[in-house]
Amino acid sequence: MKAFRLDELEAERVANDGAYLQFLRERNMSVGLYALDAGGVDPQQPHRQDEVYMVVSGRGAITVGTETESVARGSIVYVPAGVPHKFHHISEDLRVVVVFSPPES
Repeated sequence: MKAFRLDELEAERVANDGAYLQFLRERNMSVGLYALDAGGVDPQQPHRQDEVYMVVSGRGAITVGTETESVARGSIVYVPAGVPHKFHHISEDLRVVVVFSPPES
């Protein structure tokens, strides 16, 4: 078993001075913690993997393709591989667990 605590992952992400921390990588998936501060800009480009975002804190919106949805703690969003997507209108610091399948390269 591998178990993680969000507070410890957030501290590691901050210590590594990055917006994204991959904390699990297995044969068929990878998982990371993504952070965007209030008022920030999401620099993402489409990925070659399917993704699932699980918002653990914060508020904002996400646009996937041509669809836009408000997100907050408890929101779960699926993004198919290759589809443009971005978080925006971030009104409270966002912390998002991201699952990539297959693993992010």
